[in-house]
Amino acid sequence: MTDYNKLSEVSYNPKVRAWRFRVKIHRVYPFYSYVTDSGPFYTYVLADEDGSKMEMTVYGNYDRFRGLEKQEGNWLEIFRVEVERSYPGFQGTNSRFRLTATRDTEVHIIEPLNNRLFMDFKNIHAIPHMSNRERNYPIDTMGVVFNTKTHFDDPARPRMVFYIRDNIQIKCVATGEQAYAFRDGLKNRRGQVIVALKMWRVCKRWSKCSFCTEGGILDFRFNPRLFKVEYFRQSLLNSDPYVKKYGVESLV
Repeated sequence: MTDYNKLSEVSYNPKVRAWRFRVKIHRVYPFYSYVTDSGPFYTYVLADEDGSKMEMTVYGNYDRFRGLEKQEGNWLEIFRVEVERSYPGFQGTNSRFRLTATRDTEVHIIEPLNNRLFMDFKNIHAIPHMSNRERNYPIDTMGVVFNTKTHFDDPARPRMVFYIRDNIQIKCVATGEQAYAFRDGLKNRRGQVIVALKMWRVCKRWSKCSFCTEGGILDFRFNPRLFKVEYFRQSLLNSDPYVKKYGVESLV
C-alpha cells in the first residue's frame, strides 16, 4: 500500500524530492510568463483528505500534464514533486509552501475517495469570523442571499452587488461574466436561497470586509444538495431573525 504525505506536514528541504500526495484538484487557473512571453501555464489549487490546501504550479509544457487543466474536481496521485516557499502577496491558499512540478513529476487520475461535491466544507469560513487577515488568499463560505442590486449600464464593467448572511451580513460584489452568471442563476428562484461561494477574495474598504471576484479563480453554487448546507439552513431557521421572518428555499 502506498504511503502518502499530508499537505499539512510539508516542509521546505531542497534535498527532498520524494514527496507523494493524494489530492483533489480544487481549482485551476492559467497564467502567462511576462519574462519569456509564453504560456499559458497552470496553477492547481489542491486539497487532500484532511481539507488542507496547497498550490501546485506547472511551468513547462510537459506531455504528462497535457489535459490536466480540464480535470478540476478529480482526485490525483502526485509523485516526485518539489516543494518551495510561497511567494509574498495574493495566493490561492494560505499555505506557507507551494508545489512545483518538474519533468520527473508523475500524476495519475484516481477514483474519487468519497462523495464530496463541489467543495470541501471542512474549511468553510463562518462570516462572523471574517477579518482582513484573510485578504491574502481566497476562501470558501456560504450564506443566505438578500438585497441584490444590478449594475449593468456600462457593458465594460458589469457588477452584481448582493449580501449574504450567517446571522450577520457581508457584502459581495461579482464582476464581469460572474455578474451575469449570478443574475441568471438567481433569476428563476423563489424566496431566499443559500449560495456557496468557492474561492472568493476578501476585500477591505473603510475597515469593513467584503467579498469580491477579483482574481478569476472563483465559483459559486445556489442551494447545493449537501448535508453541510442543509444543516446550515436548519440552524439559520432556528437562530437568524431575518431567515425566520422570510424563510429560505429548500435544497434542490
